Amino acid sequence: MAQWERLTDLPAPYAQQLHELYDKDFLPMDVRHYLSAWIEKQEWQRAAQDHALAMALFQVLLENLDIQHSRFVQEQSFLMQHNIKRYKQNFQTYQEDPCALANTILWFLEKEKQILQNADLVKQVEFLHVAQEAMETRSQQDFEYKMAGLRNEVQCMEHTMFCLEEQQDEFDFKYQTYKMEAVVDEVMKKEQNKVFQLLINRLDGCRKSTLSDLNKLLDRTDDLVDILVKKELVEWQRRQQKACIGAPDNVFLDQLEKGFTCVAVCLFQVREFLGKLEELVGKLTYENDPVKAQKPTMQKRADALLKDLLKSSFVVETQPSMPQGKGPLVLRTNVQFSVKTRLLVKFPEQNHSMKVNVTMDREGPQIKGYRRFNVLGTKSKALNMAESQNGGMVADFRHLTLKEQKSGGGGKGVSDISLSVTEELHVIYFDTVFEMKGVSVELQALSLPVVIISNSSQQQSAWASILWFNMLSVDTKDVMFFANSPAATWLQFGEMLSWQFLSATKRGLNEDQLEMIAHRLFGKQQKYDTCKVAWSKFSKENTPDTFWVWFDGILVMVKTFLEDLWRDGLIMGFVSKGKEKSLLKKKQRGTFLLRFSESVIGGITFSWVEITITGEPEVKTVQPFTKVDLCQIPFHEIIRNYQILEAENIPENPLLYLYPNIPKDEAFGKYYSDKTGSDSPYIKYIKTKLMFVSKETKRESSLTSGDIPP
Repeated sequence: MAQWERLTDLPAPYAQQLHELYDKDFLPMDVRHYLSAWIEKQEWQRAAQDHALAMALFQVLLENLDIQHSRFVQEQSFLMQHNIKRYKQNFQTYQEDPCALANTILWFLEKEKQILQNADLVKQVEFLHVAQEAMETRSQQDFEYKMAGLRNEVQCMEHTMFCLEEQQDEFDFKYQTYKMEAVVDEVMKKEQNKVFQLLINRLDGCRKSTLSDLNKLLDRTDDLVDILVKKELVEWQRRQQKACIGAPDNVFLDQLEKGFTCVAVCLFQVREFLGKLEELVGKLTYENDPVKAQKPTMQKRADALLKDLLKSSFVVETQPSMPQGKGPLVLRTNVQFSVKTRLLVKFPEQNHSMKVNVTMDREGPQIKGYRRFNVLGTKSKALNMAESQNGGMVADFRHLTLKEQKSGGGGKGVSDISLSVTEELHVIYFDTVFEMKGVSVELQALSLPVVIISNSSQQQSAWASILWFNMLSVDTKDVMFFANSPAATWLQFGEMLSWQFLSATKRGLNEDQLEMIAHRLFGKQQKYDTCKVAWSKFSKENTPDTFWVWFDGILVMVKTFLEDLWRDGLIMGFVSKGKEKSLLKKKQRGTFLLRFSESVIGGITFSWVEITITGEPEVKTVQPFTKVDLCQIPFHEIIRNYQILEAENIPENPLLYLYPNIPKDEAFGKYYSDKTGSDSPYIKYIKTKLMFVSKETKRESSLTSGDIPP
């Protein structure tokens, strides 16, 4: 298929790029369309270097335009007659330099090929059915189209500037020649002045057109800077906040870096274009020169856009974290932590040239008892591409520590507000300076607020603060957040709780499990959507056994001892005793389920259904197992070996079917130890702890099933 035919069948975004390419009169789209077959058959690359061939093609082009004009005369197409005549007059200017025309047509053909290649690439990606998580979202695709359009306009502007300079050089050459010839004939002088006036008018028109195109280019750039800074970056920052507390959000920066770098490169090129215009004006100017009038305003606009872009391009890629912490953003004094910053405008010439300095709490709140800290360790590093796996421009701080200032504790403040140590929020600052091609901009990045503790016993409470802040706050500078903390909706809260299990075990909470938690918090409700959880209800009420202490105790137990069972969906976990009974009573004898204790922190129990002598179902429950038990024997071995000793009967394991009806060994068999009986490494524990007696003979043992409430 011919190139032009393929171009006229492109999807809308690429068709738009084609329209933008032919938005000028260097090669009118009408001429490209009606002479497409002839244009694509010619050797324009050779003609650009061969004056004779270029002149021959120039003459044939004019003849083809005459043929098209005659055709439109016969078809009585008045508008096309006018257009073709005007196009021919414009092409006449190449009479003295036909190689320039060949270069122009060659340039347009190459740009067409680039548009086709981009469109083909998208088709190939769609054809390969790339996994959904790897596919760009519609907004990302739209942004890609806009960036491609910006690059295309910049390339067109390069050609425009080249033509403008050629045109000015032509005028200058003719004018200088005229001055050297020193014509004295008045008639000839008048004729020459008319020619020069036409040339200067043409140059003036070209300058005005160039300035108009530059303004359009700045409009497009302004739009992209707005998208990058106010939308894409803001959304990434929110995703990073959520990812810090366990959300499975994409926080990769490669796409943003690509966008920031593309726009920055284009803005630097715009500055070069403006510099070239100033250079041309320095060589030749005239009354009412449009460049002199418009260039200063455009320069300010371009510089402001570049400054805004650069100021937003410096970010904290990996938030502060300790190696053994519960999560990021909880730091401990005198314990090393790491943090990584990144510059999203990637210029290789900036590698190792920009120093990043770390400071702490410059503008901390003046409140009673608010602590101050000094940053110790390697506080200054150069941005470089060596410390990043994907070649990003990063400064990776790996050995920083914090030390409390002596004057910080109990200092005088203008406010009587008092925050606990784990409600105090602090911000770490990162400063650097971007300098390149005459541009100098001070950049600053801020970490998300961190909580600073002095001993490990505060870590659980500190992590609760980090969860609450990043779940609710979009103002990442609000270190006074806990002075008046807002409540969380149940939807926000339930989602955050699920993220904790998802990030720790790769399996989140389902609707039934979340409903049990909601019932625990709010009591029985028709719907929980309108319910709200206060900060105090989450982490302060019923101290020391707050809701968070209970929930986190379960999470730690699952992560430490039960991760595989939880991930495989064998633990129902969050189910109330009432719901448990209603589920089991409908099932066959020996059906059991595993649930977390509601009263013992970090406890898990199991309940099963028995059939009484009267044929009625009865649910029995054992005392919860905690880390004391699980450290000695895996939970699946407890389930495997658990037995009840009935009077005068052989010991029996009452656990036969995992709810709803999965045979026990089928559910847990893959986890069992190869050794059994007296060879089992857990035999001592089994003999002393897993042999239970029934209620009828409980005098024989103080440990009986069903006697201890879970």
